[in-house]
Amino acid sequence: MKLNAQPVRGTKDYLPKEVEIRDYLRSKIEETYKSFGFHKINTPIMEDIERLNKSDGGENLSMIFKLLKRGQKLELDKENLSEDDLVDSGLRYDLTMPLSRYFANNRQFLSQPFKAIQIDQVFRAERPQKGRLREFFQCDIDIIGDASVNAEMELIAATTSALDNIGFSDFTVRINDRRILTDMIMAAGFSAEDVASVCIIFDKLDKIGLDGVKAELMEKEYALDLVEKFMAILGEANDDALQTAEKYCSNPDVFANLKKVLDFANRIANGKFTAVYDKSLVRGMGYYTGMVFEIVSPKFGSSVAGGGRYDEMIGKFLGESVPAVGFSIGFERISAILMEEGFVPPSKEKVVLAYNAEDDFAAVSLKARELMAEGKIVTMLKRSKKFGKQLDGLIAEGVAKMVDFATGNEKALS
Repeated sequence: MKLNAQPVRGTKDYLPKEVEIRDYLRSKIEETYKSFGFHKINTPIMEDIERLNKSDGGENLSMIFKLLKRGQKLELDKENLSEDDLVDSGLRYDLTMPLSRYFANNRQFLSQPFKAIQIDQVFRAERPQKGRLREFFQCDIDIIGDASVNAEMELIAATTSALDNIGFSDFTVRINDRRILTDMIMAAGFSAEDVASVCIIFDKLDKIGLDGVKAELMEKEYALDLVEKFMAILGEANDDALQTAEKYCSNPDVFANLKKVLDFANRIANGKFTAVYDKSLVRGMGYYTGMVFEIVSPKFGSSVAGGGRYDEMIGKFLGESVPAVGFSIGFERISAILMEEGFVPPSKEKVVLAYNAEDDFAAVSLKARELMAEGKIVTMLKRSKKFGKQLDGLIAEGVAKMVDFATGNEKALS
């Protein structure tokens, strides 16, 4: 009986052409971030289960891949055995909590403020469906140790530069502040305990509209007068969003910083993108404490990048407040759209070095090295009955020329 060769549901194999695009994308983003002075780090894919469960990851907490304890720690005969008795670690579902632990563990070795790059795999037990993988790459930059909005502005500058360098333009940077949204919700009469629940519903505004938000709030059995007051505030924001934000913001510095970041983003845009205040932007992670932002592009049905400030997460490890803010590019979404567009990464000239079975392979290899020294990518290919078909496959991969080992002649491949 043959084994099933399909990858595990929710994962996928990547063909060479896909990998070439993904490697190019990753290298361009990383190159841009390093030019802004960020440092690349790596963290383990596994984290302690207690840390994962207490990381304020929103709905992602229900999608953690949990790992069984091993050896004597696994007490299967324990009375009233529960899931928590069976696991002690899990796979990371994002890169923010691992970074927070990393900083707390290595702070004495790191520059301050610390500017980190992470481009790595994360894992979520998603229900397998189109566009939802269980194993995928995230692409993050974070600044730890800077409480000023200079950190937000630097992240926006670096991220928009990265998108520009991979050929994206005409996108919009949406910016909000969780504290202003909280003030609006509480101004309607909701309690502090209600804020998180209201935010979850309000986060759906783009999909279900104001009427849908109102209907869901009523389904939660909130008082009609509170819901209507909140709808009225949102109506004010539709007329003049920034004026409404300033009116309800309880801390003038919070609004001033929001305005400062908006002005900064539009000043550096050079016509390639725009920045707007978006009252409906919530972001799903519970660890965000202040400003949040997303980038949307007409090429996508959803955001292509997002992030925000999370000033309390690192303090859970150190017992002291450490300011932090991060921005993540949607690596998988961008690579998918580049594939659909037939994008071909710029690369060295690709040639095939054709030789015969009786040729001295050491001499063939030395000739290949000569061509490589000229900056070419060389595929050594022995002539066979299927030689033409093999050439067709190489042409599809971008090979432009064939060099005959015996004669040294070059021939363009169409």
